[in-house]
Amino acid sequence: MKLLRSERFPAVLLLAAAALGLLFANLPFGPAVLDLSHAHLAIPGTPLDLSLAHWVSDGLLAIFFFGVAVELQYELTTGELSSVRKALQPAIAAAGGVIVPIAVFLLFAGGDPATRDGWPVPTATDIAFALGVLAVFGKGLPSPVRIFLLALAIIDDIVGIVFIAVLFAHDMDLGLLAIGIVLVVVFAVLSRLDAGSRGARVAIVAAMIVVAVAAWVFVLLSGVHATIAGVLLGLAVQQSPGMRARHVLEPWINGAILPLFAFVAALVVIPQVRPSELSPALWGILVALPVGKILGITLFGWLAMRMRPRGTAPTIALPDLVAAGTLGGIGFTVSLLLANLAYAESDAIRDQAILGVLGGSLIALVLSGVIVSLRARHHRLNAASS
Repeated sequence: MKLLRSERFPAVLLLAAAALGLLFANLPFGPAVLDLSHAHLAIPGTPLDLSLAHWVSDGLLAIFFFGVAVELQYELTTGELSSVRKALQPAIAAAGGVIVPIAVFLLFAGGDPATRDGWPVPTATDIAFALGVLAVFGKGLPSPVRIFLLALAIIDDIVGIVFIAVLFAHDMDLGLLAIGIVLVVVFAVLSRLDAGSRGARVAIVAAMIVVAVAAWVFVLLSGVHATIAGVLLGLAVQQSPGMRARHVLEPWINGAILPLFAFVAALVVIPQVRPSELSPALWGILVALPVGKILGITLFGWLAMRMRPRGTAPTIALPDLVAAGTLGGIGFTVSLLLANLAYAESDAIRDQAILGVLGGSLIALVLSGVIVSLRARHHRLNAASS
């Protein structure tokens, strides 16, 4: 369990799962694996009838978003985003890390109505991967760099969550959504009950689980992407039980949920075509993730440093800001989900967009490993000479 709570091992596990999914899809038995991922599993007596891939992306991934939202709630109330001063530079840098990748993507794919809807895909940063690279290559980096990256990634997650909620809701049923929100409120109330005995605590936890599952069902049936239920529940739960739940779920999220999602999302057949015949969506994402993120985070982060109050030190130095920008280009989990949603109507474009996410994230991963290593070495030498 300790290994699954670390920052390095889950990142390696995620990368291995994605590589395995891509490999399986392109082996002779690949069509059988793809057919299995598309096989439907229904729960008798309910309207729930989803493919195995959707059970993973709509169901299991909601648990991941619950954990993200709990951490977000903590950071907004008592952590690194709890004041305007603390949040200002990473928030401005994160804005650049959203705006510039969108612009880069649209340069490649904005002229084609079939591909332009993928503009949200390169806006996300994968916390697990970014912190994993930082843990592997960043020994000696000052703690503000990690804190800055964590704040940046959390803000990126907020943007990704908003995109999912606003852009990818279809045929919304407001009545069912209202029931889901009421259940979220019930969940919040249950989390704040003062249980005296152990038996009462167990009963409250059991009731919370039942209400959380019911909230997920109603949000799913309302037409809003079901991962939003996980976000709402994570933001609504009282902080103390929420952090305990996140601690319990963390090994399962890192060891099973995220690798399974990465495997399923990467089940993509590599197209046997010339590079000139590849979709603009692939090229847009492939460039926007590493290049757009570096440029956007660095430029806007530098502007934020220039805007700081006179006499105050910048949160991090400019070269460390570049390192954070390279780490921000590792999109992966949320980018894969956004690619699936943006191109749900076109399997061919969706598959190429996923390849763009995998390729762009891999480029950013390698680049960040090099730059973070150089910055860490610089800080170690400075510490040794002082």
